[in-house]
Amino acid sequence: MDTLPVEVMPISWLIGSWVGVGLGTYPTIEDFRFGQEVVFSCDGRPFLNYVSRSWLLDEAGERIKPLASESGYWRPRPDNNVELVLAQPIGFSEIYIGTTEVLGLDDAKITSARASLKTDVVVRTESAKPYTQGERLYGLFDSQLMWTFDMAAMEQPMQNHLSAKLRPAVEDL
Repeated sequence: MDTLPVEVMPISWLIGSWVGVGLGTYPTIEDFRFGQEVVFSCDGRPFLNYVSRSWLLDEAGERIKPLASESGYWRPRPDNNVELVLAQPIGFSEIYIGTTEVLGLDDAKITSARASLKTDVVVRTESAKPYTQGERLYGLFDSQLMWTFDMAAMEQPMQNHLSAKLRPAVEDL
């Protein structure tokens, strides 16, 4: 699609397929490395579709097994606000609210930006692990998508759980 809805323009820097490696840590688990693929797309409506898949990596960087997946929608709102609606197969649904900020432009293309989000609502199934709130920060810098996820879960206070640095997938270059 060549023309994006005007509402999507402030978060258009997310659009594309991104791949890379991240680190997971939390007091209740052993630290781990993961590979990730994230896809943001727009079908012409005023929001972005979002899908993320990740895999546990061994020391050589090879995939061992699937880890997490999530899907949802980034919904731009007036005044650079954004809503994120997510679902995860491990029994969570989340609604985040936050803000976006364009930090750099070059020839009308966004070259640097960030989005900061906090959970407004977390719902979980009876069988899901105790998770009560999350915070996410996404940033575009030097043509890379970096993100971090802090959470309060398993009776632990809010602290970092995941972070990754992603680059455009080969097909997007």
